[in-house]
Amino acid sequence: MTSVNAPGLAPWRDSARTIGERVESLMAELTLEEKVAQLGSVWVQTDEPGNVAPLQDLFTAAGGLEERLRYGLGHLTRVYGTAPVSPAEGAARLRSLQERVMAANRFGIPAIAHEECLTGFATYGATAYPTPLAWAATFDPGLIERMAGAIGADLRAAGVHQGLSPVLDVVRDYRWGRVEETLGEDPYLVGQLGAAYVRGLEGAGIIATLKHFAGYAASRAARNHAPVSIGPRELADVVLPPFETALREGGARSVMNSYTDLDGVPVGASADLLRRLLREEWGFEGTVVADYWAVPFLASMHGVAEDDAGAGAVAMRAGIDVELPETVGYGEHLVAHVRAGRVDEALVDESVRRVLRQKIELGLLDTSPATPEADAGAPAPEDRPGALDGAGHPIGSLVPDGADELDLDSPRNRRLAATVAERSIVLLCNPGAVLPLDPGTTARIAVIGPCAGDPRTLLGCYAFPNHVLDRYPEHGTGLPIPSIGERLEAEFPGAELRHAVGADVTGDDGSGIAPAAALAAESDLALVFVGDRAGLFGGGTSGEGCDAADLRLPGLQPDLVEAVLGTGTPVVLVVVSGRPYALGAYKDRVAAAVQAFLPGVEGGSAVAGVLSGRVNPSGRLPVQIPASPAINPSTYLQPPLGRRADGITVLDPSPAFAFGHGLSYSAVEYTALITDRAQCPTDGAVEVRVTVRNAGDRPCEEVVQVYASDPVAQVARPVVQLVGFARVALEPGRSREVAFDVPADAFSYTGVDLSRIVEPGAITLSAGPSAEEAPLRAVIRLTGETVTLGRARRLTTRTRLLEG
Repeated sequence: MTSVNAPGLAPWRDSARTIGERVESLMAELTLEEKVAQLGSVWVQTDEPGNVAPLQDLFTAAGGLEERLRYGLGHLTRVYGTAPVSPAEGAARLRSLQERVMAANRFGIPAIAHEECLTGFATYGATAYPTPLAWAATFDPGLIERMAGAIGADLRAAGVHQGLSPVLDVVRDYRWGRVEETLGEDPYLVGQLGAAYVRGLEGAGIIATLKHFAGYAASRAARNHAPVSIGPRELADVVLPPFETALREGGARSVMNSYTDLDGVPVGASADLLRRLLREEWGFEGTVVADYWAVPFLASMHGVAEDDAGAGAVAMRAGIDVELPETVGYGEHLVAHVRAGRVDEALVDESVRRVLRQKIELGLLDTSPATPEADAGAPAPEDRPGALDGAGHPIGSLVPDGADELDLDSPRNRRLAATVAERSIVLLCNPGAVLPLDPGTTARIAVIGPCAGDPRTLLGCYAFPNHVLDRYPEHGTGLPIPSIGERLEAEFPGAELRHAVGADVTGDDGSGIAPAAALAAESDLALVFVGDRAGLFGGGTSGEGCDAADLRLPGLQPDLVEAVLGTGTPVVLVVVSGRPYALGAYKDRVAAAVQAFLPGVEGGSAVAGVLSGRVNPSGRLPVQIPASPAINPSTYLQPPLGRRADGITVLDPSPAFAFGHGLSYSAVEYTALITDRAQCPTDGAVEVRVTVRNAGDRPCEEVVQVYASDPVAQVARPVVQLVGFARVALEPGRSREVAFDVPADAFSYTGVDLSRIVEPGAITLSAGPSAEEAPLRAVIRLTGETVTLGRARRLTTRTRLLEG
C-alpha cells in the first residue's frame, strides 16, 4: 500500500487514505465547471434508424465530442450495447473513449461506463438469459444471485462499472408492456428476488441500479409513461417495499427515477421521493441517475420547466445526481443556474461527492506515485489510471486485460441460463395426464404456432437480438438460439413431427389457420405454441412501449387456437409470453397447458424438456393468469370487495390460474402446519413449520408458500398476502419440514395516519401451493401495544429446511 505521505502523489490517488479524505481533496481542486461535468454523460450513437430509448431520435448532442468532454465526464453510455460490436471492438472503443475522457480534463478522471443488463450483458453475442418475469417464476433467490454474479463478472471483465438493473416495479396491470421486465405482482417476492440479483451484481464489483423509482408500473390504463394516480398507502405498501429491501439487504449503490408523475408531480422533480424518503428516511448514500432523457422530459413531457435548462435546475433540486444518457439539462445550463443563484452549489457538491466516491470505490482513481515534478501542475500521464506500480502491475485498469477475447456466451452462462429456464416453466394444468410425453413416442405430433420456430420469441425486449439487432438484420441473432421446434426434434427423435405456423404473432393474415387445423386433425396430438415477440415502442407485442389494449393473445392467435381445438385432437397449449394472457376460454378444453415467460436462449430446450418429462416442472406463477381478456383481475392483492362479489357486481375478476400456482409430475401433499406460539408480541416473531410430502414416484421441487390474513384492521387489507416461501427438493415418498421465522413486521401496513404499524389482533397464517390453495391454517394473536415501525423494520422471513 502506498504511504499517505508518498511524495508527488495527489491525495485523491492515495489508496491509503480514507475514501472521504480522497473525495474532499479532489473536491477542493475542482472548478464549478469540472464538478458539474462529473454529473453528465455522453452517448456516442450510430446513424442507424430506430430507437432503443424513448424518443431517442429527438435528442441531438450539442457540440462535438471534444467539447462535451472538455471539463470531464461522469458516465459513458452503452459503449458495448448501442451497436453490434465484438468484445474486441467494444473493448477498443471503451479504451479509446476513456483515454479521450482522461486527456480532456486536468486531473485525468475517467468515466463510469454503464450498460443494460436486464437479461444479461446487453451486447452482441452475450448470453440472453430468461426475462425477469421468468426469474420470478423460479421463486429461487439463490439461483438468481448466481445468475447475476455471472452477468456481473462478464460486465466487469469488459471494463463496465454499472449495470442498469434490476427492475423492481410491482405489476399492477398486466396490459403494461414492461410486465416481462418485472419480478411479478407481489412486493415480497419482488423484493427478495430483486435483492438477490443486486447481491450477485454488487458481489462482482458492479454498481446495481434499482429502477424505476417509483410507481412506474401503476400508470393509468397500463400506458407507458402515463400518469400515476395511486394513493399514498398503495405506494407505501405495494410499490416501495422492494426498493427498500434491495437497498438494505442487497446493497444497491444506485437508483434510477421513474418517468411518470405521481399525483401530478413527476418523480424526477420530486424532492419528497428522492431526498426526503430515499435519503433522509431510508439513509441511501449512493447515486440517483436519471432514466434516459428524464431530465429534458420534465420540460417537454411534464411541463414543469420551461426548457431543457430549466429542467436541469428542477432535477438537481429534486435530487437527481447524474443525467443520462447524454448531458442536456445539466452541463453549462447547471453552471449558469448556480452562478445566478437559482441552484445552491451545495446541492451540486453533494452529488459530485457521491459520484467521486463511487469512482474511488471502483478503483478508477487508484494509481502509482507520480514524479515530484508532476505534482507542481496538472497530473502527468503516469499519475492517471492505467499506470503501472513498482512491480509492473496495472492499477486502476479501465479495461482489464483479456477483455478483447472475452467469451460472453460461455458454457457457464449457458448452464445458468438453462437452469433458470427449466425452473421457471409453469405447468398450468394437465387434466388428462397427457404430459409428460414419452420421449420414445412414435406418435404423429402437429407442432403449430408462431412461437415454435422463431427463436426471437424466446427472448425479452432487452435481450440484444430484440433490443438492437432488429436494426441490423444482416447480423441475425448474434448467437445460437435453438428454437422450440428444433429442440422438439431432438427430444422426440422417433415421433413424426409435422410443423405449421398457422398465424404470425402479429398481423391479420389468417391464410395459414385452416392448413394448420387440417394438420392437427390428421395428428395424434397437437402442440400449439403461441404468445409474444418482444420489441420496443410498438415493434413487438411485449416490451417497453408495447402496451396492450386487452389480454387476448395478440394477432390472430386466438383464431388459431380455436381452430385447432375444434378438430377434436388433444391439444397441449404452450404460451411463450412476456405477460399473462387470458386463458379462461381454453383451460377446460385443452389436454394440458404450459406457461413460459420468455425463457431465453436455452428456453427451447427447457420447454421441450418439460414436455418430455426430462425436466419435472417446478415454476410457479409470479402473476395471475387472467380468465377474461376484458375484465382486468388487477393482481391478487385485493381486499374482499376487490374479489368476486356476487350480488354486488356481475363482473368476476377471478383468475384462470392463481398467483403462486404451478403443477409438477409428482403429487405433493401438505400435511401439517404448526406455530411455536399462539400469541406473538407486536415486536416479536413467530416460527411457522410446514410439512410437505412427495406422494408421487418422481423427484420434484415444491415451492412452499406462507400467506397471512389480517381480518380486522384500520384499513381494508388484502384477503391474503405472501409473507414467506421456500423451494424444497423432495424425493419420492419423502417428507420435509420447512421452518419460517416470520417477523411480526411482516404483518405491518400503513395505517390511517400513514404511519407503518403493527397492531394487536388476530392473524391467520396459511400454507399451500398457491394464494388460492392454502389448505393448512393456524391463527395467532398479536399482543401488546401498537408498534410504529421505522428504518430498522425486518423485511425478510428467514427459512430453514428440516428433515421430516
